[in-house]
Amino acid sequence: MMFRIERDVLAEAVAWTARSLPARPSVPVLAGMRLEVTEEQQLKLSGFDYEVSAEVTLELHTGEPGVVLVSGKLLAEITRALPAQPVDFVVDGAKAVVTCGSARFTLLTMPVEDYPSLPAMPPAAGRVGSDVFASAVSQVAVAAGRDDTLPMLTGVRMEIEGDTVTLAATDRYRLAVRELKWQPGQPDFNAIAMIPGKTLADTAKALGATGAEVEIALSSAGGTGEGMIGFSSAGRRTTTRLLDPEFPKYRSLLPTEFSARADLSTGPFVEAVKRVALVAERNTPVRLAFKSGEVVLEAGSGDEAQAVEALPVDYEGEEMNIAFNHQFLLEGLGAIDSDVARLQMTTSTKPAILTGGKPVEDGATTDYRYLIMPIRLSG
Repeated sequence: MMFRIERDVLAEAVAWTARSLPARPSVPVLAGMRLEVTEEQQLKLSGFDYEVSAEVTLELHTGEPGVVLVSGKLLAEITRALPAQPVDFVVDGAKAVVTCGSARFTLLTMPVEDYPSLPAMPPAAGRVGSDVFASAVSQVAVAAGRDDTLPMLTGVRMEIEGDTVTLAATDRYRLAVRELKWQPGQPDFNAIAMIPGKTLADTAKALGATGAEVEIALSSAGGTGEGMIGFSSAGRRTTTRLLDPEFPKYRSLLPTEFSARADLSTGPFVEAVKRVALVAERNTPVRLAFKSGEVVLEAGSGDEAQAVEALPVDYEGEEMNIAFNHQFLLEGLGAIDSDVARLQMTTSTKPAILTGGKPVEDGATTDYRYLIMPIRLSG
């Protein structure tokens, strides 16, 4: 087996495939990356750890068919460091030789016959713009839990009804919900999937850079290929196993009526929260005191370091003191994608909703909502 390819094309493809390789593989062969040159002069690079698979297909001008398995992380490091010249990859017995300009690397091969076959893609369900998909996933995945002992809270729930996709994630302290339109293969397509949050975020970000549409492969209720979802775009495809679909009934958690509304410029609000939070211990809140025309941010108390800062605000409602985990608040502000942050509140102890303050048509709801639980203030 051999092939020649441009360094940048190879390095990008190897890096994309290597991102899904396990850091601590259960068996050594899973640390490998499979490279195959087909009879059609295509190079396929793939990785699989029994949970997530990734594959890139590249067109070649020069290549001899064959298959080889080498260390994926090492190949990624090597290709990233190569000079900007064509790369020659040749398999010689139990070794693979990578040559680029005057640089030459020799890698030991791994037993390719021990490598698991990649899972087949589920049936194609529809398409969505890669930039829209990447943005929506990043907005929601920020609220997914990181505690693996509660797996249902580490995922992003995807609900598909016709041409509408709803993404939701929660870690019990905040909840993020985003609705977006897509192009279903069938107008009456309905499905629910619980996707590992980190995997979905990494995949959406990587495919978002392709600039092409993302095809989502997912079976409808009771269809073939259940338990798995696939994404593909511009010669790249990835699959992942789904989590148990159990998820909190989140729609009932979203308040529909509020007693107060605050609109703030997002950038200055973020900077003020960051400054005030410098004196906040990890689990101590940032306190917000709202009144007409002004909000005062405070952190720290008593014998500790303290910080106070005031900002102008467009505020409607009775004066209110409310407190939030500063990291959760900052992550929500970073996700709203708007110059104006709108915080809607009921009382100081009930969930608040953070959205972008862009005008919304009468009777319509914003496509992104970030619910954040306040921290009860003592006294």
